Amino acid sequence: MNEKAYLSIRMNRQLHDKFQSVAAYEGRSMSGQILYLVSQCVREFEKEHGPIDLLDQGQ
Repeated sequence: MNEKAYLSIRMNRQLHDKFQSVAAYEGRSMSGQILYLVSQCVREFEKEHGPIDLLDQGQ
């Protein structure tokens, strides 16, 4: 499965600029930082609740 999915989000300018600073500090692009945070969220969820089975969700 090598498909890419796209996510578009809206945020206020101040949050955008602060997030951009955080990403730069971490040595990532904003997209890279978002992917890192989303992956971290999924890992923590699965650690607590077990693996997510996408087949159960019709995907």
